Amino acid sequence: MSNESTTVRRTLQLRFTLPTSDSGQLAAMIKAAAPFYQMFGNAQVRLLQNVDDPTKFVQQIEYEANEGWELNRQRIASDMRMQTYLQAWRAMLPGAPEIDVYREV
Repeated sequence: MSNESTTVRRTLQLRFTLPTSDSGQLAAMIKAAAPFYQMFGNAQVRLLQNVDDPTKFVQQIEYEANEGWELNRQRIASDMRMQTYLQAWRAMLPGAPEIDVYREV
């Protein structure tokens, strides 16, 4: 049995609608949180705006993480850094975001 940790690659998508098409505050928060995203492990973050409805956005986070860490999402969700970030993020959104996690096949 190998002692090497296995990494998995995931894509997290958060879809949401803002009250206006102004993404400035959200983009600034995402840039300021760049070190936080590295908690996911080698994360790449993008913010996409719908061209047909500019109030709709998708935040896409692609990351590689240790398989054991990634499988324990409850522990991650209860992390104080994660809670603080999510609280600030939710304060900007009028409703609940749709969240999906994907793996490449």
